[in-house]
Amino acid sequence: MACATWFNSSSLTHTFLPVLYRQTAVSTTFLRFSRICSTSRFFSSMNRTSSPVLGHVKRRDAFLSKEDQVASPADLRCEPPLKIVEYPDPILRARNKKIDTFDENLKKLVDEMFDVMYKTDGIGLSAPQVGINVQLMVFNPAGERGEGEEIVLINPKVNKYSKKIVPFNEGCLSFPGIYADVLRPESVKIDARDINGTRFSVSLSALPARVFQHEFDHLQGILFFDRMTDEVLDSIREQLEALEKKYEDKTGLPRPERIEARKRRKAAVGFGKS
Repeated sequence: MACATWFNSSSLTHTFLPVLYRQTAVSTTFLRFSRICSTSRFFSSMNRTSSPVLGHVKRRDAFLSKEDQVASPADLRCEPPLKIVEYPDPILRARNKKIDTFDENLKKLVDEMFDVMYKTDGIGLSAPQVGINVQLMVFNPAGERGEGEEIVLINPKVNKYSKKIVPFNEGCLSFPGIYADVLRPESVKIDARDINGTRFSVSLSALPARVFQHEFDHLQGILFFDRMTDEVLDSIREQLEALEKKYEDKTGLPRPERIEARKRRKAAVGFGKS
């Protein structure tokens, strides 16, 4: 997820501290969290009449088994530099394995993910977005190396979510140049593990909650347009089709999914727990 504006640092509370991989100095006034889109993209129209497409988005078939597979040490190895996987690469829809090995391979992967996130002006990144299908996400709402707090969440699950739904003009590193409104719960309570494997629970609100939900969806094989209303989706449909054609031209393979095949549907409400 990547957008640009100025964000009051008061929303970044000390509840983050148990999940930090590294912590750096936080500005006492504001935190700039990315540079991808203009400041105006932070604000979304509040007069939309459509309902949000949220938690009841269905997982892909690969996610329907009762038990998730566990990643091996080899699954956590990476060869830098990592590259962003773009839609409609099937990696973004594949199963993401749970992590139960907390070693140097994992720490290296986290380092490399932060590196590519900063280089691409992102504020959050999930492992499948760099071609590694494990349940891992990193983010820093400041969007700048050396500023803000670097958050690492492993095997995250949603425990609770707020009833209040808020709009936000989201972007995604796997969808370069595409931005559109997505409505999500304003706050969530999550369970996860930190970089050392320690279990914890934490409540997130405002921007951190937004970034978490966007990246958490990636770990479920859900992409941000899956949660858009038909009205909003229509505004980016041509851009999605252009990415599909780009995939075919680059790989020589047929596009694994087509946005034109998506049927119009009533938007669901709520936020699914996983």
